Amino acid sequence: MTRDVRLRGRIEAAAAGLCAVLFLATLIWRDWIEAVFAVDPDQHSGALEWAIVALTLGATVAFSLLARGEYRRARLSSSRS
Repeated sequence: MTRDVRLRGRIEAAAAGLCAVLFLATLIWRDWIEAVFAVDPDQHSGALEWAIVALTLGATVAFSLLARGEYRRARLSSSRS
């Protein structure tokens, strides 16, 4: 079945995983932006970090649902053959 999954499904699954990692990293270590990029865009208010948490959570859910649709499509097409 995994052979039947299009490249699109694999990319969506990888994007979901990457967004999930970024979501968890930002949720656990909120000052990673300041540490990695040496800038403080929100002057320690935390607004940027919470925006990143919300956006990555939404992206994780969206990419997961898209990848799930691709895997289900592949499963249905392989069962018909």
